Amino acid sequence: MTFVPTGEDVAGVLAWFEQWDALAVAKDVEAMAGMALFPVNAVTEGSAQSWDRARFLNDMAATLGDGDVHMESVRTPVFINADLVFVVTDATITAGEFTQAVRYGDLLVKVDGEWLFQTMVQGGW
Repeated sequence: MTFVPTGEDVAGVLAWFEQWDALAVAKDVEAMAGMALFPVNAVTEGSAQSWDRARFLNDMAATLGDGDVHMESVRTPVFINADLVFVVTDATITAGEFTQAVRYGDLLVKVDGEWLFQTMVQGGW
């Protein structure tokens, strides 16, 4: 039987991402790590790596960089069941005068009633 999410299910996932995005803008990678289920998987073409907390902190800090970053996102949650959701994000990221459109996906896992980040999938890195 296919799981059909309620409006509350979808709203909960989107609210989770609002918090995640706010932490990313603030460059608070420690708090972002607190929203993750380690080890996390980082997947791109021809590569799948497991990151422990230290690797996550290092790589996320490097990705977020030092300058101001603005991101506009449209997220599409695809629920596998009540406790697993894959979210496809179409985003426009602007850093300084550079703007780039990206598409990526994230797997969230519900643990003890809370969503946790577990896998990120993006081409080209």
